[in-house]
Amino acid sequence: MVSASPTLPVRVVDITDPDDERVDDFRDLNSVDRRPDLPVLPGGRVGKGLVIAEGVLVVQRMVASRFIPHAFLGVDRRLGELGTTLLPVDDPDAGQDSACSLRLPAPVPFYRATAEVMAQVVGFHLNRGVLGVARRPAELTVEQAVEGASVLAVLEGVNDHENIGSIFRNAAGLGVDAVLFGSGCADPLYRRCVRVSMGHALLVPFVKLPDWPGELDLLAQRGFTTVSLTPDPAVPLLADAVESASRVAFLVGAEGPGLSAAAMRASHVRARIPMSRGTDSLNVATAAAVAFYELARRDKGGNE
Repeated sequence: MVSASPTLPVRVVDITDPDDERVDDFRDLNSVDRRPDLPVLPGGRVGKGLVIAEGVLVVQRMVASRFIPHAFLGVDRRLGELGTTLLPVDDPDAGQDSACSLRLPAPVPFYRATAEVMAQVVGFHLNRGVLGVARRPAELTVEQAVEGASVLAVLEGVNDHENIGSIFRNAAGLGVDAVLFGSGCADPLYRRCVRVSMGHALLVPFVKLPDWPGELDLLAQRGFTTVSLTPDPAVPLLADAVESASRVAFLVGAEGPGLSAAAMRASHVRARIPMSRGTDSLNVATAAAVAFYELARRDKGGNE
């Protein structure tokens, strides 16, 4: 459970009809072309541009994030498990003067349904039993994302949502301040990515770099040593590459092709993770975690 999670008042609304329009933001989550978490493209085409949190822990992290939920859908059991995060209120105007005199926002609907009704709405049986939905806020600027940061993860061509979700989870656990996306990366707010990240995709700041790899110059100007991870046996070991760097941006590429030659040329140094037994590389999320840990270990005096 997330400790010290903010409390959000909710108004419980029972849903018995899976065709009820009030739960349209949760509908067809596994549809190729109708998912509500698909981004809105120019002209208003394709998706609604919504963010979906799935499961108790991820919902808690959504409530604690800048992604402000405007509705929930779940079974009664999960509402009970969210008792420290979601506060059911009877009065729809009770948000400002509720119990404990907390200054809380106005209640948002918690659409309570059976597991069977939920399955008909979302398109499959949802084992986690609860969903939250939020609209996408304005994107951060590069300056906002890197302000005060000392460790960054920079991705190029990473188009697998589970890898992106794992990188966010690793980043949160190993002291990375922000995730930056170069060209060719998948949407970090896709439902599967948010789920695999355990909600950390909503908490760790991220930004898309419009000028790739030119934006790496901006990181250099801000004092970051940009380190491209590569399996090339001729480059220095990772530990040596970050030994004296005070601010580090780790660059990782897609499974298979890795980083582009242009990205590696634009970085300060290339580095490798020592491998054994004839294995030449690691999964991108695993390699990123090793890099994050190496820096965390260095900063703690190598005592881990």
